[in-house]
Amino acid sequence: MTDYNQLDAWIDAHFDEEVRFLQEMVRVPTDTPPGNNAPHAERTAELLQTFGFEAEKHPVPAQEVKDYGLESITNLIVRRKYGNGGRTVALNAHGDVVPPGDGWAHDPYGGEIDNGSLYGRAAAVSKSDFASFTFALRALEAVAKPSQGSVELHFTYDEEFGGILGPGWLLKQGLTKPDLMIAAGFSYEVVTAHNGCLQMEVTVNGKMAHAAIPTTGIDALQGAVHILNALYAQNTLYQQHTSKVEGITHPYLNVGRIEGGTNTNVVPGKVVFKLDRRMIPEENPVEVEADIRQVIGEAAAQMPGITVEIKRMLLANSMKPLPGNKPLVDAIQKHGEAIFGEPIKAMGTPLYTDVRLYGEAGIPGVIYGAGPRTVLESHAKRNDERVVLEDLRRATKVVARTLSDLLG
Repeated sequence: MTDYNQLDAWIDAHFDEEVRFLQEMVRVPTDTPPGNNAPHAERTAELLQTFGFEAEKHPVPAQEVKDYGLESITNLIVRRKYGNGGRTVALNAHGDVVPPGDGWAHDPYGGEIDNGSLYGRAAAVSKSDFASFTFALRALEAVAKPSQGSVELHFTYDEEFGGILGPGWLLKQGLTKPDLMIAAGFSYEVVTAHNGCLQMEVTVNGKMAHAAIPTTGIDALQGAVHILNALYAQNTLYQQHTSKVEGITHPYLNVGRIEGGTNTNVVPGKVVFKLDRRMIPEENPVEVEADIRQVIGEAAAQMPGITVEIKRMLLANSMKPLPGNKPLVDAIQKHGEAIFGEPIKAMGTPLYTDVRLYGEAGIPGVIYGAGPRTVLESHAKRNDERVVLEDLRRATKVVARTLSDLLG
C-alpha cells in the first residue's frame, strides 16, 4: 500500500465516527440571524478535545457583535505544528447558516441519514467540512506523520454576514497568517475565484394619508415600484458584461426583501427594500455602488414628493486567484481525479464567500471540500439540505492527500 492508500484506508476505517461527528455539528443550531453561534463553537471544541485537538477560543467582544447585528461569535483555531520549516496550511469552514425555512421532509437539526445522504441545515455548507477537515487532519497525523510545517483549523461563525467578524477578525487581530488555505467547498470543482456582493437597504419615504382621500398623501409604494422597475431594468444591461472566469456569467441584481405600509386603508408613507448586487471579478466595487445609487436617485427624482435614504449593508469584494495558489490547485486536481474518477476543474463560482478575506491579506487560497457536483444538488439555503455521505468520504480523502503533499 502507498501512503495515499494508507490515508484512504484510515479514513474508511473511521468514517462512521466522522459521520457521527457531522451529526453532532448539525444538531446544534446556528441560525443567522439571530446569530447566537457561541454554543456551537463550545460544542465543537468539546468534540475536538476528544481527538486530542486543543481548540483556542477567540470570542469577539459582545458589543462589537451586537453592533454588527448578531448575538454571539466565538471563533476557533486549532494549531498543529510538526517541525521547523515547511508551510502552514489553514483549513477554514464556517458554522453560521441561514435559518431553515419551510418545506422540510427531514428535521433540519436532526442529522438524519436517508438513502445515503445526511440531512440538516448546514449539512452541506459548511458543517460537512468541519468533519472533512478534522478527519483529514487526523488521518494525516496517524498515517503520514509529517515532520515539518503545520496545519491550522479555522472554524469561524460569520460567513452569512460577510466574514468580517469571522476570518476577517482573526486576521485583523494578528491571530493567524498561514501560507496557504483551503476553505469549505460546495461542489466537485476546486474554486479559485468568486463574485463580489454589494447589499443595500433603500428606504423610500412618502406621506401617509387616509385611503379615502389618497391625494392628500404621497404613496411611497408607488415610488418604490418606480425605483424597483429602474433597478430591474439594469439586469438586462448587465447581461452585456460577461466575465472571462469560467463558472461566472455576468452581474445581476436581486431584491430579496420588501416591507412597508401600516394598513390596507392607509396610503403607505414608507417602504423599505433590500437589494443584492453580485459583481463579477472584473468589476470595480466603488463604481458599481455609485451606479446603483445614481439609478435609485434618478428614479426617485421622477416621483414628486418621494425621497430616499440608501444604506450600504455589505460590500464583499470578489475573490481573484493569487499566483501562489498553484500548489493547492495542482494537488487537489490530481487527487480529486484519482478519488472521484473524473477531472476536477479549476473555476469560478457566482457565490461570494469569506475566503476573499484571506486573499485580501495576501494568503493564496482555494475553495474545496465536501459537496455534490453542483451547489444546486446540495439544497444549500433551501429545504432538505443534504450531503451525500460518499461525497463526504471522498472529499476527506482528497484533502488528506493534499495536506500530505503540501507538508511532504
